Amino acid sequence: MDEENKLSRKTVLKAALAAGVAAPVALFGGPALARANAVGGTAPELTPACHDDDEPTMEQTEGPYFKPNSPERTNLVTPGTQGTRLTVTGYVFGRACLPVGRALLDFWQADVNGAYDNTGYTFRGHQYTDAQGAFTLSTIVPGLYPGRTRHIHVKVQAPGRPVLTTQLYFPGEPRNNTDTIFDARLLMTVRDNGSAKEAAFDFVLDVPQTPTSTRPTPTSATPPGGTSWAVGTAYAAGARVTYGGRGYVCLQAHTAQPGWEPPAVPALWRAE
Repeated sequence: MDEENKLSRKTVLKAALAAGVAAPVALFGGPALARANAVGGTAPELTPACHDDDEPTMEQTEGPYFKPNSPERTNLVTPGTQGTRLTVTGYVFGRACLPVGRALLDFWQADVNGAYDNTGYTFRGHQYTDAQGAFTLSTIVPGLYPGRTRHIHVKVQAPGRPVLTTQLYFPGEPRNNTDTIFDARLLMTVRDNGSAKEAAFDFVLDVPQTPTSTRPTPTSATPPGGTSWAVGTAYAAGARVTYGGRGYVCLQAHTAQPGWEPPAVPALWRAE
């Protein structure tokens, strides 16, 4: 992609997000990733692009606490709810990086004390994506309980397609290193907003789609700076690597593992 075209795409993306509208599918081949959403009307930085044939979001165990027939709602917080307020936003994409409208998302999680409501539907609810594939969940940061790191459960289903069951995780949690179920590919991007937190995650479902536009051919030039990403290497925040001919900056310290390649884990790496 030439520099003039790249700047044009970035400018339109920022303007669309800052204005709260969807970026044109014909230009980007899909809406901007939730990780690029603006806060307080400030134009965001460009984040890793969504590409055709992205690997579908990985499945994880349902666990013992799922309950069917949750109420339809986007806000799981009620008056008097304890805990740090958390807003989770994102998109649901198909394999061609196009949005999936009316996708079902069913969330459930522990309360601030790490307990699940198994008699009622506290911190349980389902919703549907809008026409742009977007969703928003208002909840709290879940508490911890023995054996697990902090997480949110979710089932995602495109209309007429199989259900994806998985879990979402928080960066920087000490128990991420000891939880045998944890996988960095399911890390949300989380940031503070006053006394509350904002998180983002985009799901890719195994839904066949036909691209509506032609993507630019990636450049073969190797970005300057950094070394090639390698399994087993300990990376500090701010470290630069190259992977697949593209440069990335490390967002949080970690030791690289198979499956944690920079394009697969946007919570750990930002494309330059």
